[in-house]
Amino acid sequence: MQVGILKEIKVLENRVAMTPAGVLSMRSHGHSVQVQAGAGEGAGFGDEEYVAAGAVMSDARTIYAECGMVMHVKEPQPSEYGMLRKDQILFTYLHLAADEEQTHAPVAARNVNIAYETIQKADGSLPLLTPMSEVAGRMAIQQAAKYLEIPTGGMGKLMGGVPGVEPAVVVVIGGGTVGINAAKMACGLGATVYLLDKNLDRLRYLSDVMPPNCITMMSGPYAIRKLLPQADVVIGAVLVPGAKAPHLVSRDDLKLMRKGSILVDVAIDQGGCFETSHPTTHADPVYVVDGVSHYCVANIPGAVAMTSTAALTNATLPYALTIADLGWKEACRQHADIRKGLNVVDGKITYPAVAEAFGLPHAPVEEVL
Repeated sequence: MQVGILKEIKVLENRVAMTPAGVLSMRSHGHSVQVQAGAGEGAGFGDEEYVAAGAVMSDARTIYAECGMVMHVKEPQPSEYGMLRKDQILFTYLHLAADEEQTHAPVAARNVNIAYETIQKADGSLPLLTPMSEVAGRMAIQQAAKYLEIPTGGMGKLMGGVPGVEPAVVVVIGGGTVGINAAKMACGLGATVYLLDKNLDRLRYLSDVMPPNCITMMSGPYAIRKLLPQADVVIGAVLVPGAKAPHLVSRDDLKLMRKGSILVDVAIDQGGCFETSHPTTHADPVYVVDGVSHYCVANIPGAVAMTSTAALTNATLPYALTIADLGWKEACRQHADIRKGLNVVDGKITYPAVAEAFGLPHAPVEEVL
């Protein structure tokens, strides 16, 4: 199979879908690889490294026209919709349930869309979302610490305090991969951390593994509203795989918070878990509503592209090889986790949560296989 690696064109997105080492693995399986010129520069990989690994340097239009599978990190942008073609595999993060316009593009193109974020193992884990969730959770605290500073519009509070001065209070809503990584970072900086989740078994586990300055609580509207008046930072880390995120902090709830506090919505890719959230970029990451700063960058890991690209390739490469080796249909027939990655195939929406989000028809996966 010809595999194409595209350069990211989303604002300040510096990751790349495959490292030169990944290209070498693809080549060892007998596949040819085209890489868009300059695709790896933001992550520290020059074109010459890709050529040395056996790739052919190309441009986006040629890659879309010639390759049987194209790989992105983020969803295709509107300028690329016209290049999507029937039966071609697009393998990337899609987050369709939060973007109706983008959902209609692959429906019209009638291509095969396999989303990183909905590939799911039998135990419920999301292997291609996990590495970026780890990065985003840790980055969320770095950004929150910065935006608590006065020059960035914050209240002027140091995350960990100093002897004799209390630290910041951080509320993390969601105890999954993003949440536990955010809580670890905040605890490490010395903050007082409240980590909320709806699963009691998960809370027992978190209580066992987290340090003493992390307090676990059962999540719910009452608990969240009780904590908001004392929260300096709130991290939104909820996830419903492939579906739109629920709103857990309303516009009215902002009145409970202090001026200069900060909300970081890591769920913004899936629509956001705060009612007042809307996507921002690394170029203009923060806006203020009722005195509360909102950090809602939709590609947080793109800021640390060298780390993120290596972590992402470690996770995605085995799946990309399987799809290229077997073809998408056979890969889906043999591997239930890849089958769950199918979102839109030949104009049919095969992922239930995406169809439900926009009231569109749903086609069972078996229908396209």
